[in-house]
Amino acid sequence: MRTVGLFEAKQKLSELVDRAREGERIGITRRWKLAAVLTSAPPETSLKGVFASIKSIRKRAKLPRGFKVKKLIEEGRV
Repeated sequence: MRTVGLFEAKQKLSELVDRAREGERIGITRRWKLAAVLTSAPPETSLKGVFASIKSIRKRAKLPRGFKVKKLIEEGRV
C-alpha cells in the first residue's frame, strides 16, 4: 500500500481516486500516522444505495442537546 500525506492527497485527489478505482490501495496520513485508506467502491454500489444508507444513519444518529444539523452543515462538519 502506498501512503501519501494529507496535503499531497488534497493536491492529487483526482489522480489518487483514479488509481484507487483501478485497484490500488492508498493510505492517507495525517501527522505521519495513517488516517484513512482510499480504495475502490464495490461494483454493486449505486448512488441511490449510498443515499439510502446515509438517510438510515441520520435517522439513527442522536445529536447532543443544542446541536442542529443545519449549523453543523454550515460549519462544514457534516
